[in-house]
Amino acid sequence: MTSSLRSTNLGKLREQAFDVLIVGGGINGAVSAAALAGRGVKVALIDRGDFAGGVSSNSSNLAWGGIKYLESHEYLLVNKLCKSRNELMRAYPSTVKEIRFFTTIQRGFRFWSFFVFLGSVLYWLMGRCVTRAPRYLTARYIEEQEPEINTSNAAGGLEYSDCYLYDNDSRFVFNFIRKSLNYGCIAANYVTSEGASFEGGQWHARVRDLDGGDSFTVRAKVLVNACGPYVDDYNRQLGIATRHRHLFSKGIHLIVDQITDNRRVLTFFASDGRLFFLIPMGPKTCIGTTDTQVDSPQVAVTDEDRDFVLANANALLDLERPLTRDDIIAERVGVRPLAVAGEGGTADWVQLSRKHEIEVDEARRHLSIFGGKLTDCLNVGEEVTDHVARLGVLVPQRRGRWYGEPGRELREEFMLQARLMNLDSLTDPSSPEPLSERFWRRYGEAAFGLLERIREDTNNAKLIIRRAEYTRCEIELAARREMIVRLEDFMRRRSKIELVVRNGEIREAPGLREACEILFGDAAQEKLAEYLLSLRADD
Repeated sequence: MTSSLRSTNLGKLREQAFDVLIVGGGINGAVSAAALAGRGVKVALIDRGDFAGGVSSNSSNLAWGGIKYLESHEYLLVNKLCKSRNELMRAYPSTVKEIRFFTTIQRGFRFWSFFVFLGSVLYWLMGRCVTRAPRYLTARYIEEQEPEINTSNAAGGLEYSDCYLYDNDSRFVFNFIRKSLNYGCIAANYVTSEGASFEGGQWHARVRDLDGGDSFTVRAKVLVNACGPYVDDYNRQLGIATRHRHLFSKGIHLIVDQITDNRRVLTFFASDGRLFFLIPMGPKTCIGTTDTQVDSPQVAVTDEDRDFVLANANALLDLERPLTRDDIIAERVGVRPLAVAGEGGTADWVQLSRKHEIEVDEARRHLSIFGGKLTDCLNVGEEVTDHVARLGVLVPQRRGRWYGEPGRELREEFMLQARLMNLDSLTDPSSPEPLSERFWRRYGEAAFGLLERIREDTNNAKLIIRRAEYTRCEIELAARREMIVRLEDFMRRRSKIELVVRNGEIREAPGLREACEILFGDAAQEKLAEYLLSLRADD
């Protein structure tokens, strides 16, 4: 079984010709689709897995201006990222939120602690003073404010502001996919490209539906390679030569029970010299990251990775009981695709930035997107649109607005209706925020439909899986609008249930089968069995 929306889109992919075909549904592909479709371009997007199924669902969940790039003197990049972060804050006030970073500097660090603080002041100024000002912290103050921090070797520290994604990165990415669908993009997940040829002024991409097994051809004037870490592989398949290529750095995060209830990011420098974070994730804490150069984007968490993160956390924190592998609730692993120019050779991947590069083959109307990060995503969408226009594709609404939450008036109307029906009184006690805020942040104008379902029956506001922050009516909405093919798509990416609930609790959750029935109907038993098998494999 597949969702009716996906089935409809598969039919349109077969039948129609497009201005642009985007291959890859991570952040770069998602914003490219939203930007182009929002400006009237006829767009198709496919991904061989789920949307945001790779790198874009394994980040630190931060939208930050790149303070670490000050050390390598990449001031223009920091300036650009700060502008992007500020625009995300303005455009997505419910999702991209300012948060304080509480940084501890150990004695013997490569820079004097007050000098690092001065760097944070420069960072604040480059960020146009949009966030709260930084502060210098003494070791004693750090101990008073965060007793969980081990200050025995602390020289001092600082507090500054950046941003984080309130839900999770994959939800943020999917909302760009959803926005592109609203503008007429024809997107489908679990559709792989098995090659493409440029003939008669257009691309003919041979694709296969991995869920149904059928193969067919998609036609488009322009092809955009947004395959993330697989950009190089796909270009080789198409015979596209580029000046840039990728190096890969593996990063992992471990999720444990909440270490501190203060809503701030605890920041340190790990034993290998790179930034090390403890990031709030609702009732949990996300710890990481590692930075290991690898040759392939196919990566997994190893015991060495786990021990590195746990050892650093235990050394930098003053916990009643050291963290062990048994404390790990969930793990995230991915690679950072780092764009480098030239063939062969090596590079210092720790010093490489996450800046993106877009290469254009004008003769064959082909774009390749290298590198990139969540913070810079709006720039990618704008640049891709400009390149597509220069390749001769008509962009009807060049100044059209393609991103951001709905306007203030619509939000106020939603909140008024929610207040008049006393919606927030139905919020489950385990939820850290009221239903009205959560519904609006996740679904925007589509949240009005949730209000209607709850008016019909207040049971639609109940959580189906305990402590999972997803109500019955939300799962119904996901079944209709979010192209969920496998249960994991919902449990790990459209939601973050898998990231905050242990596998054992998920398996035993009474509502799991019910959620599966809502999402998959007659195929629920098959999809549930497939998912439970994957959970056992992860244990």
